[in-house]
Amino acid sequence: MNSALPAPLDVKLMNLTASVLFVGCALLVLAAGAWWMLRYPGFAIARIVVQGELVHNNAVTLRANVAPHLAGNFFTVDLRAARAAFEQVPWVRRAEVRRVYPGSLQVELQEHEAVAYWGPESGSAMVNRQGEVFEANVGDVEQDGLPRLLGPAGSSPEVLQMFGLLQPVFKPLGLEVESLELTGRGGWRARLDSDAVVELGGGAPQEVVQRTQRFTRTLTQVAAQYGRRVESLESADLRHAGGYALRMRGVSTVVPDAMGAAGGVRRR
Repeated sequence: MNSALPAPLDVKLMNLTASVLFVGCALLVLAAGAWWMLRYPGFAIARIVVQGELVHNNAVTLRANVAPHLAGNFFTVDLRAARAAFEQVPWVRRAEVRRVYPGSLQVELQEHEAVAYWGPESGSAMVNRQGEVFEANVGDVEQDGLPRLLGPAGSSPEVLQMFGLLQPVFKPLGLEVESLELTGRGGWRARLDSDAVVELGGGAPQEVVQRTQRFTRTLTQVAAQYGRRVESLESADLRHAGGYALRMRGVSTVVPDAMGAAGGVRRR
């Protein structure tokens, strides 16, 4: 029985050399094709189409500022990097970037909608409608009378939610919450547009709201007992069990929840 003889060594070397040359040539062709694709002017990004409801930015400025940061052409541009470049622009909350053949990038932008300032007055941080903190030029804010919210890092959604719960509670008195702070100990402090400071105490949101509602339901009557209006409120402390303490311009007192005789009156 005949068996095939192994190929001579020189034949094996020739076959191996041919395979290496073939692979090398294929890689060179691919590299040349990639280089050509990168350099060919016909594949350049011809235009950037910016869409979305833009209030603090305009499409022309955005294209001029972002285009220099886009590397590659229509096929090779990194869409994630492009999105990040647009999201670095002030007031831009989110960007979606996609290719549109031939040679265009379509960008859908969503801007931050500022609903409050965040932190001390010396800062430039704001809170958007989603409760997110962002940095921008506060001089670009078009709305008047935005409240100021304060709290520990990461608490902005909680503070914004509490502001939304408390604002309607003070509104029947003709008062607005000008600032709201979540203290480091978990208590709430509100400053009204009348410049009154109200210590609301801590607890679950519903507990804070109910405590504040009891206060606002009785404040008008208590103030009238001393010949004052609610605008005369200077400060109030709702952290007392079964009642609250308040100070009015000219009078300070401690008032129980049930509208009875007010005790501890001090005239200044």
